[in-house]
Amino acid sequence: MRYLITGGAGFIGSHLAEQLLHRGDFVVLLDNLSTGSVENFRHIKNRERLEYHFDSIENQHLLAELVDDADVIVHLAAAVGVRLIVESPVRTIETNVNGTQLILEAACKKRKLVVTASTSEVYGKNTQVPFREDMDLVLGPTTKGRWSYAASKALDEFLALSYWKEKRLPVIVVRLFNTVGPRQTGRYGMVLPNFVDQALHGKPITVYGTGKQSRCFCDVRDTIEGLLRLIDTSAAVGEVVNIGNTEEVTIENLARMVRERTGSHSEIVYIPYDRAYEPGFEDMQRRVPCIEKLKALTGFQPQTSLAEIVDRVAEHFREKRVRPDAGAAVVTSA
Repeated sequence: MRYLITGGAGFIGSHLAEQLLHRGDFVVLLDNLSTGSVENFRHIKNRERLEYHFDSIENQHLLAELVDDADVIVHLAAAVGVRLIVESPVRTIETNVNGTQLILEAACKKRKLVVTASTSEVYGKNTQVPFREDMDLVLGPTTKGRWSYAASKALDEFLALSYWKEKRLPVIVVRLFNTVGPRQTGRYGMVLPNFVDQALHGKPITVYGTGKQSRCFCDVRDTIEGLLRLIDTSAAVGEVVNIGNTEEVTIENLARMVRERTGSHSEIVYIPYDRAYEPGFEDMQRRVPCIEKLKALTGFQPQTSLAEIVDRVAEHFREKRVRPDAGAAVVTSA
């Protein structure tokens, strides 16, 4: 199979590329490097079955050529991280919506399967956990820029599903719940790599808000396994599917776990949202996936424990301090 991965130089994209190459597929990466990095896939750059292009989805001639040659398109290119979303709302909306529309238009001409990555953020302020795919989406007001990301990804979902219903373009929408692991950067507000980096350097571990808000963290190997199983499942076409771990933890307890497992003596400090992001910032209190649909379609459910995830991330940060090519570990099936 020949896979085109948009955002292929990103955290998830580079791990997906590794796994596809490992099993013998041909992989083409497209990334403008706005948030991705060559370092994420430097260790596989010279693989025989890998091709990469540092360009934008908006290069429609190149996009049409890459889509025509592909069997499957995995669309991961998007604005990422709460900090980037708050600081660059225009970029967030344009990147997400315009990019997805261009992908769907190009794929529709040849009826190529498109897997588009959405996010647990679309559930917004819904309080009925665990979140099921058929639940209402409850977003805040348009005056709160924080919700622009969720709204743009919801529109991506509407676009993808409309292409399936109206034009019979095969699509699968996956809602990812806090995918984490080696090579993820904390640059754009990702909580786990930030906590681990702070702990290993003896800096204060900064918890935003009260720390009582809870999340579920999914190992990137499990996310990729779920993705690949859905791609191989014809019944997943036209569906929206959650991919995430169901082990819930409060952010303050995550900070304590990171401190304990890294052997750090860092102080845990609390920073109000107004100082961390912007005045009036709103957050989701709980974010827990229902994964019954994923299990029913594929027989798979993420199982990597949070303790193991923290250890894997910490080991990656330690290796980076010793040798700069620490991203070279091969990802195998979870």
